[in-house]
Amino acid sequence: MKLSSRTERGTDDIELLGRMIRPLCSWFADQARDLPWRRTRDPYCIWVSEIMLQQTRVEAVKPYYSRFISELPDVRALAACPEDTLLKLWEGLGYYSRVRNMQKAAAVIVQQYDGVFPQDEKLLLKLPGIGPYTAGAVASIAFGRAVPAVDGNVLRVISRLTGSSEDILLDSTKKHITGLLEAVIGSTDPGILNQAMMELGALICLPGENCSCSLCPLQNLCVSRRLGITDRIPVRNVKTKRKMERRTILVISDGIHGALRKRPEKGLLAGLYELPGLEGERTEEEVLSYIRSLQLEPVRISKLPDAKHVFSHVTWIMSGYMVLVEELKEKSGNGLIIFETAGGETGFAIPAAFEAYAKYLNIKKGREALLAASGPSEVG
Repeated sequence: MKLSSRTERGTDDIELLGRMIRPLCSWFADQARDLPWRRTRDPYCIWVSEIMLQQTRVEAVKPYYSRFISELPDVRALAACPEDTLLKLWEGLGYYSRVRNMQKAAAVIVQQYDGVFPQDEKLLLKLPGIGPYTAGAVASIAFGRAVPAVDGNVLRVISRLTGSSEDILLDSTKKHITGLLEAVIGSTDPGILNQAMMELGALICLPGENCSCSLCPLQNLCVSRRLGITDRIPVRNVKTKRKMERRTILVISDGIHGALRKRPEKGLLAGLYELPGLEGERTEEEVLSYIRSLQLEPVRISKLPDAKHVFSHVTWIMSGYMVLVEELKEKSGNGLIIFETAGGETGFAIPAAFEAYAKYLNIKKGREALLAASGPSEVG
């Protein structure tokens, strides 16, 4: 069965979207999850939740959201927060540029709008880190503005409902679907409709063959279901392959202290704290040479299990070593930041990319943890 093109569908899609509103919003009223950011119309809280939810599961966001709002309850608090504290609150969510842009946007709101969130979508779009989706979500949910909020869930729901064969990774497709929604969103509560479409995509209209069509409030309207092509919609033509990089990660300790270093202010994980490491897959001898170049005296080195971390555009393939040194101190030129490992808390924001190795500084206390590592070699 040939899928319909944009030209062939014409204005029929707008009529179809108009018919979806009542059953979808009724379903949302009965089935919506009770989420903390849905209990408020505060634009700040809605904004924080939307930024956190980008590329992060709802259940994972809940504790981060609660802690963040508790520590930084409004834009003034966010604008004034020290960077290390801010990054620590964000630790584990990844994509740290998001929270940095949030602070920049908060500063603009404080300086230009006296701490009051702008309601107009066009003004929201001028704030750092706020794109069309986030602007639409805040404007519609917090202020009732008739603006679509088109994310991946909405693209999938509308593509399936209309039987669209267009590639949702293309900007032109997103603009087209946004235009369709603009034609109907003013006929109902825009915030409710946007949330209902997102919720349907998150719970029912799932990717691939995982959708639960029998539970969908739109099953009698859905073109893809009628044609039996829900597993083929939406179309996603992924053309690029993720780059692979090999790295060697070092867990350095004297049994009481661990070592971190700060990453460069530009590039991947900019300005965050990491376990020291080297590019490429290094040998034990190369690691020991590097440790001595840091003006440290190695006592024992142990190979750790390999690990992998996937970023949006690159995958790190990591090998690791645990290195026990005689005494761990900050020395001129070695760039290390020393912290006490007792208690398992560094006070610094360490990205999830290093989780597989950071745990070796915390799972046991003191020198015994290092000496207990498998396959140790004495350093002569």
